Amino acid sequence: MTTEFNWHIAQLIRHTADGVVTTAHYTIDAKDAVYSAGAYGSVGLEQPDPETMIPFDSLSEEIVVEWVKEKLGGDEKVEEIEAALQSQLDQKHAPTEAAGLPWAG
Repeated sequence: MTTEFNWHIAQLIRHTADGVVTTAHYTIDAKDAVYSAGAYGSVGLEQPDPETMIPFDSLSEEIVVEWVKEKLGGDEKVEEIEAALQSQLDQKHAPTEAAGLPWAG
């Protein structure tokens, strides 16, 4: 079964004086044909070089998602996060634990 992973930016925190983004809040959604799982987090961002800074109004979600992934640790960390979400989906398909009381019927 194929799992689709979608990274989104939930919110940006920025300085009002210069538009510098200081924090990005993100979500990751994992879905297969039956189940879904998700994660939420935030990362602090460094002050950009003034010569290469992208104006706040020109930012796209794709640009900021790449910043988040890089800040988290790059492709290796992204793969770890997505593997953890895949594990949650796998557990839903074939549970290895269950809760309940035998006398509760």
